[in-house]
Amino acid sequence: MKKLFTYTKGDWVIWIVVILLSLFSLLSVYSSTGTLAYRMQGGNTEYYLFKHSAIVFIGFLIIFGTHLIPYTYYSRIAQISLFIAAPMLFFTLIFGSHINEASRWITLPVINLTFQTSDFAKLALILFVARSLSKKQENIKDFKSAFLPIIAPVLLITLLILPANLSTAAVLFTTCMFIMFIGRVNVKYILLLMATGLICLSIFIGIAMVSNYNGRIGTWKARIENFIHPNPDDDSNYQADQAQIAIANGKLLGKGPGNSIQRNFLPHAYSDYIYAIVTEEYGLIGASTIVILYLILFYRTIRIIRKSPRAFATLVAVGCSFSLVFQAMINMAVAVHIFPVTGQPLPFISMGGTSIWFSSIGLGIILSVSRDLEIEQKLEPTPQLANA
Repeated sequence: MKKLFTYTKGDWVIWIVVILLSLFSLLSVYSSTGTLAYRMQGGNTEYYLFKHSAIVFIGFLIIFGTHLIPYTYYSRIAQISLFIAAPMLFFTLIFGSHINEASRWITLPVINLTFQTSDFAKLALILFVARSLSKKQENIKDFKSAFLPIIAPVLLITLLILPANLSTAAVLFTTCMFIMFIGRVNVKYILLLMATGLICLSIFIGIAMVSNYNGRIGTWKARIENFIHPNPDDDSNYQADQAQIAIANGKLLGKGPGNSIQRNFLPHAYSDYIYAIVTEEYGLIGASTIVILYLILFYRTIRIIRKSPRAFATLVAVGCSFSLVFQAMINMAVAVHIFPVTGQPLPFISMGGTSIWFSSIGLGIILSVSRDLEIEQKLEPTPQLANA
């Protein structure tokens, strides 16, 4: 099996996982975009297949190129990426494309590509936290010199993401806390950070309500209320209801590739709810396979970092992996109705552009850590030579 990856380095199991996820993506996106193609492209069902195939192919090129760069270079990138991310998020809030009461995107001129700035900010903050913790390992338990310099950027970035995208801010905030836990930050400081985050969220909601600026708050409230007390006569439950029908139709073996019925009724079947389409077409077996693939990705990352003697390699790899897998679990939990609607895409499977590409960068960084560890192990002298 390893011979198939002659030109790639790093953990070959992770390469297999991302290939399998991409195959699921191509099949599911092609199947779920039929209605969209008739509405937007005059019935050209191959349009979105070719477009998504190009995005996935570019994603593979990004993974390949990223994994060839020594992971130590990403520590240097972390120094400047956060200073780019914060102004970019602020610009998006003020001047970004306003869709569904949220400003999450900016449109790049000339190429007319929609760019979700929180994807960049998420990766930038993970790199920053990993670098900062690795530099402060000698006094990591100190509140003033180790914890405070990290907590300020975490709160700033998540608060800039929060008004337009609560779920992304929550995923990123949780990821940072997980990295801090792995980085040996005092648990009581992490609990303090959680309390601070809840206070900031409460203050934001309070100010918004007093100033008569509802923004996304009404949407958040409606989603939580509909999840706790669903009303079958309320159209706001339409997406969740159609997703549950799709999952119920899948049974054990599914209806087969391209045979989904609910794709014609489920809004955003190709993005937020693509897991429901996967379950309908491939059944419980296919749905379970997706879950297992993400768990394998996280497990293989844990195996990689256990061999790493360097703090930054450990923290950046586990941060990137946890972010991808945690987001995937939330997306799937929403589809099976055990979590309120969030709008989080399924990494490497949902149709998208910048989301797939930034996920590819994160995966490339994990493979870069794995690749450099393999090189270091090959360069280590054998015990006979070491004792000579």
